[in-house]
Amino acid sequence: MERVGDARELVLGYVDALNAVDEATRAAIPSLERLADVVGLVRSRRILSRSGRIGTYSYTVHGAGCRFVGDNGTEVDVDFAADGSEIFDLWRLRRYGLSLPEPLDVTEQDLRTAARSLQSLLTEVRPGWFSAAN
Repeated sequence: MERVGDARELVLGYVDALNAVDEATRAAIPSLERLADVVGLVRSRRILSRSGRIGTYSYTVHGAGCRFVGDNGTEVDVDFAADGSEIFDLWRLRRYGLSLPEPLDVTEQDLRTAARSLQSLLTEVRPGWFSAAN
């Protein structure tokens, strides 16, 4: 049962890390209303390059989202839904766990079980993809 506990802590850690990225990014770029606006700044106005640094994070915009890496190497990769909400899947959670200073390797099944057990905090927007509840 410890594995699911580890997975649960990993999911909660990812959500905390995502919130920290959001805070730091909006502090560094006050005009941002939400994290998804980073993609818009790269695509439409060319205000930001596809990769670089925002505050204490390096970032790379990709496909439907962005990967942020903190100075300690911790990776927070997030996609954005059409409405701009932040969404993440089990692969992104696993990558986060493996990038921690003390890597945590948990199975996708344990992550799925953990994420689904956090229904008060997360919404499963489609199978295997989650969003932090507002």
